[in-house]
Amino acid sequence: QVQLVESGGGLVQAGGSLRLSCAASGRTFSAAAMGWFRQAAAPGKEREFVAAIGWSGFTYYADPVKGRFTISRDNAKNTVDLQINSLKPEDTAVYYCAAAYSLDELRSQSSDYWGQGTQVTVSS
Repeated sequence: QVQLVESGGGLVQAGGSLRLSCAASGRTFSAAAMGWFRQAAAPGKEREFVAAIGWSGFTYYADPVKGRFTISRDNAKNTVDLQINSLKPEDTAVYYCAAAYSLDELRSQSSDYWGQGTQVTVSS
């Protein structure tokens, strides 16, 4: 069993920054992929991939966040962070941390390991 707990969300003005953190407990995930997804509250909006990082540090980003978001991880602490800069109103969403045994599994959202989410709200 793995528990993921996110923190760091909040209300910020457009152009501002936030740092989201996710702490994993339970089984060790040092050999696994970890990442972030988000889901906006608008009707019909599905949860979408944001960023992922492999055990070796390889990173992958969704096109809308490239250059603004940076994902990092600390394998010793079982944590993954998401630094979000130059926030836009369209970044408003609940951000979820996820963990999986591979980047493919993570990006397909088929993993069983998800956090409860943290709200990010960007005002214009």
